[in-house]
Amino acid sequence: MTEKKQDTLLQLIKKLVETPGPSGQEQKIRAAVREEIKGYADEIRTDALGNLIARVGSKKEGGMRVMVSAHIDEIGLMVTHVDDNGFARFLAVGGVSPFTCMGNRVIFMNGARGVIGMERLEPGKVPTLDQMYIDTGATSAKDSPVQVGDVCGFERPFMDLGKRLVAKSMDDRIAAVIAIEAMKQIKKTSPNEIYFVFSVQEEVGLRGATTAAYGVNPEVGIAVDVTGVGDTPKGFKLNVKLGNGPAVKVRDNSFIADPRVVKWMVNEAEAQGLPYQMEVLTFGGTDGRAIQMTREGVPAGCLSIGSRYIHSPSEMVDRDDVENSIKLLAGLLNNKIELGEL
Repeated sequence: MTEKKQDTLLQLIKKLVETPGPSGQEQKIRAAVREEIKGYADEIRTDALGNLIARVGSKKEGGMRVMVSAHIDEIGLMVTHVDDNGFARFLAVGGVSPFTCMGNRVIFMNGARGVIGMERLEPGKVPTLDQMYIDTGATSAKDSPVQVGDVCGFERPFMDLGKRLVAKSMDDRIAAVIAIEAMKQIKKTSPNEIYFVFSVQEEVGLRGATTAAYGVNPEVGIAVDVTGVGDTPKGFKLNVKLGNGPAVKVRDNSFIADPRVVKWMVNEAEAQGLPYQMEVLTFGGTDGRAIQMTREGVPAGCLSIGSRYIHSPSEMVDRDDVENSIKLLAGLLNNKIELGEL
């Protein structure tokens, strides 16, 4: 990738990761993605749940109707109560850990900002979310800029460490970047009709991909998402490592990838000479399950990007993994797909 293209890619990553959009509040990030893809899709629409769906190409002889899903929502917090002193209590929207909350800054969809504080705890006690609050600077409930039901996400700037990139919401904005960049590389000669779905509410139960898959009715599907890695001190014993290439998911806690899709992805990576890793995740889930389980069932898999510190305000990915994932996804979509029989 040329230096100019790398700069453009970094600008896109920065734009998407810094745009707030917790589950159920994806308006701003959806608009940002739409702006990026409007010149590359044949048709763009938003469904009733809020999924942004872009069609590229039309099915030709020997082609397939393909769904590519990258979720654009992020984890966040929702206000449940504002006390007399203006402190806002909250619950999690998605998988938020109390260990990543204390002292972190948040931004609400109405523009209000705050910092997460915590009650005094006894030594040795593990903190819980109900012992925390958001301090917006208010001195009473009356002058609080937020109210019950307001939603916020973490506020952290994008950080370029050279080979490694850090930001909040790399899960799953980095996959949205990969999907957008792959969309730009779809050739007119592709026999496939491709539906790029930028799905909503994944973090609270794969909701967007579930309805989108029913509407698209794909013949094959690929989720694009981050995955855990096993390359940090005393971390999980996982095969995936940062910098070792895109990961081809075999299974996670939500679904088993179709072996034909796994083979298709591996063959394409090898044909391009791209590094790749095999992924077996003992926890978590992706839009791949939603695609696989729609209607009478769909062959589905997942292209994963290794990430450290998932579901924290500072998720880390590898730049080369991102670039190679774009190449792999574009190659999968540009060529005739032959899965064969089970």
